[in-house]
Formats: sequence, C-alpha cells, structure tokens
Amino acid sequence: MVGQRAGYGEGGDGPAGGARADGRHTGGGARGGAGAGGPGASGDDGAAQYGGAEAGGVLRRVVRGLPALLLVGGAAYDIATPPPFTGVPFFVAAPLIAAPLYTRRATVVVAVCAVLAVIAPHLVEKPLAGVPTLTELVTVVTVDGLALLINRLVRRSGERLASARVIAETAQRAVLPVPAARIGGLRVAARYEAAQADASIGGDLFAVQDTPYGVRLLVGDVRGKGLGAVEAVAILIGAFREAAEQESSLEAVAQRLERALAREGTRRDGLDAVEGFTTAVLAEIPRGDGTVRVVNRGHPEPLLLEADGRVAALEPPEPALPLGMGELGAWPDRAYTAPYPPGSTLLFHTDGLSEARDAAGVFYDPAAWLAGRAFPGPGELLDGLVEDVRRYTGGGADDDMALLAVTRPTGTDRERGTARR
Repeated sequence: MVGQRAGYGEGGDGPAGGARADGRHTGGGARGGAGAGGPGASGDDGAAQYGGAEAGGVLRRVVRGLPALLLVGGAAYDIATPPPFTGVPFFVAAPLIAAPLYTRRATVVVAVCAVLAVIAPHLVEKPLAGVPTLTELVTVVTVDGLALLINRLVRRSGERLASARVIAETAQRAVLPVPAARIGGLRVAARYEAAQADASIGGDLFAVQDTPYGVRLLVGDVRGKGLGAVEAVAILIGAFREAAEQESSLEAVAQRLERALAREGTRRDGLDAVEGFTTAVLAEIPRGDGTVRVVNRGHPEPLLLEADGRVAALEPPEPALPLGMGELGAWPDRAYTAPYPPGSTLLFHTDGLSEARDAAGVFYDPAAWLAGRAFPGPGELLDGLVEDVRRYTGGGADDDMALLAVTRPTGTDRERGTARR
C-alpha cells in the first residue's frame, strides 16, 4: 500500500485526474511514494527513461537511412579519390542493410542504385573495361542477389509471425471473452496486453459473473504458454462459471478449481504434468454491504483505489499455494474481507504488470502510479495504466498482462445510469 501499508493510509500528493504534475516517471526502487513528487521520487530517472526511448527512435531512423548514406558516401569517395581506390565496399553494404529493413521494392531500388554507382563513373570517364572493374561489378551484383534473397526470407518470416499472432489473438478471444461493461450493478473493464517478445499464447485469464451470491470474479495466470496454457485457461474458466453459480462460498469455488486442474494434470505430459499450476485470486462482491471477499492462491494481491485517491493492497492474512499444487500441502481456503465503499475501484492484475521492468531492471509499481489519482471509470483507469507501463518499459514487455478493474458506483452514478436508460 502507498502511504501506510498497515491500513488505508494517505496516498500522497499526486495530482488527481490521471496526469502527473511534471509528466515524468518517478524513479527509485518503489518509484516514489505517491504519484509524482512522492517521497523517494526521482524525476531524473523518469527523464532518462523517456530520453532512452526517444534515442531508440532516432537510432532506428538513422539505421533506416544508412543505405542512402552509404550510396552517397561511396559515390563521393569514388569522386574524391584517385582510380586505384573504389567505393565498392559502400555499395556492397547498402543493399545488405536495406534487405531486412525495407520492402522488396525498396530493396530492389537500393540494389539497382548500387550497380549504377559502380557503372556511372566509368561511363563518364572511360568505357567499362578491365578486370578490376568487372570484378567490382560482379561483386555488387552478387551481393544484390543475396540481399534480395535475405529480404524475401525476412518477409516470409514476418508474414508467418503475423499469422501466428492473428491465430493467437483469435484463440485468446475465443477462450477469454471480454466481460460486459456493467455486471450486477458494477462497472467493469478488462484488458489483455500480449507481450511483444513472441507470438506465443499466454495463460493469463479473467472472468466475471453475476451469481445468486453476488458478483464473483476470477483472475489468474497459468504456468507456461502455448496451446497447453490455453487448454488450462479454458478448463479454469469453464469450472469457475459453473462453480460460481452452484457453490455458496468462495472457498468452495476455489476447491472446485483445484479439482478441475487436478483432473487436467492427469491428461498432460512432460513437465506440465508435475509442475503445472495456476496463481489465482477469486473475489466475491455481495450486493449492498460495501465489502469484498477474497481468496488468494499465490497471486499478486488486488489493489483498492478509493474515491479520494488512497490506494490499498488487499493482502491475504496468510500465504497460500497456487491452484494445482494441492498435493504439496492440504489446508482449507480462508476468504478475507475488506471494505469496498461506493466510488472505489478494485484492480486485479497478473504479474505481467507488477513484474514489468524499466531499462535499469526496476520493477513497475502500479500502486505508486495510482495513488492520488481519480478516473472517470474503470476503462479510463486501465487505459492510463497500460500507457504508463508501455512508457516505463519502453514498449518491450516480457510477459502478458491481464487487467480487470471493477468500480462500485455511487448513488449519483446509479441515478445517472437510470436516467440514461
């Protein structure tokens, strides 16, 4: 918790409205005390992160401009030096650099320009003749051919990766539908941000369901990636939806998920058969009593953002093993209760958020960014959080990130919703 971990301490002096006073990240091990300017904050670290991202963009533009610079530099070298010296090394490098960066048409243009750059001086000064000149021309033409081959292979690889991403996203949407914006009188928003490292389908999951016992939620993270993780996600969500309707207690729902994973483990081979597990947090929001009940099975604790900007981590009174590891120890699940007043928002997330790192390897602290802020709704909260994580990591997250925000409306919000209907 930001401010006072033991209770609902003050969240600091960060500005409300979802924007920093100085527009920069806070630094340090915990990224400051509360928003911008909190204790321990370091604007220099944030400026360094943004400066690093800007420098990376400049470097990419420079690299993309290298083929043209090499062609111009080689031609200038040919003109400025006597005949024994040649700019062929520049002309050879240009298409090789263009091949993985440019389209096929642009690579062909660079290759043709390289050949013309070798021929042009001889057409002006003297006819094309001599073994050295022919050797230079054959060298450039050969390298041009290799560059076009590299370009084709890179393009095919990119198409396969794009296709894999589309398949992964389609499978993800099939097993992980986005919840409705309003469920059981609560405002709900969810985001799934896939890591940019590869196209593997992750095992992050979320589900929200209105039941006779109140609104029940599940957020979890299956160990591993790929189709095996998707199968486990589908089993968990299916088991949760059935158990949430039938079981009278949140602890019983957790046990149903445990048994579902145990059955799934008997059908899986290899390492997943003995090390398959899922960190998960289940929550139950009863109607009308202003509380939330939570069962945490080894998952990052939810955050409660109150209407006045205070942030509290809903930490479990005692740790528990993830789902799927029941054979290592058996003890009853115990739900714990926390206040959930009107106007406040619960944020559930997977470790892709809390373990996101900046260039220096420092973990992201969502509570520090949330403290002192107010948002129009859960969707705006998640949009701002996702954008801040992208800035913090430079756009290169290493793990998938599932986010679920649930806001309990105030009486005024409910009246406005009724008037709109």
